[in-house]
Amino acid sequence: MGQVATVTSKSMVTIPSKIRKKYSLRQGSKVEFVEVEDGLLLVPLRSLRELRGAGKDKSGFLISAVKELEREHREEAKK
Repeated sequence: MGQVATVTSKSMVTIPSKIRKKYSLRQGSKVEFVEVEDGLLLVPLRSLRELRGAGKDKSGFLISAVKELEREHREEAKK
């Protein structure tokens, strides 16, 4: 079951501490409200500094994908 918060008279919502800790949200963190068919999503936005190294565990896959794209581009350029 999800966490519940209340909208105040000033249209503010406090994000429950369990959620803040799980997603490393602190003062100054940015979030985006995304409208979907059935409601809203609250998505944490990360700075480039915070994202540094995020794909480290997938680096082999990413490198091979880039090499494949380069190969395809070279083949298309020959045509």
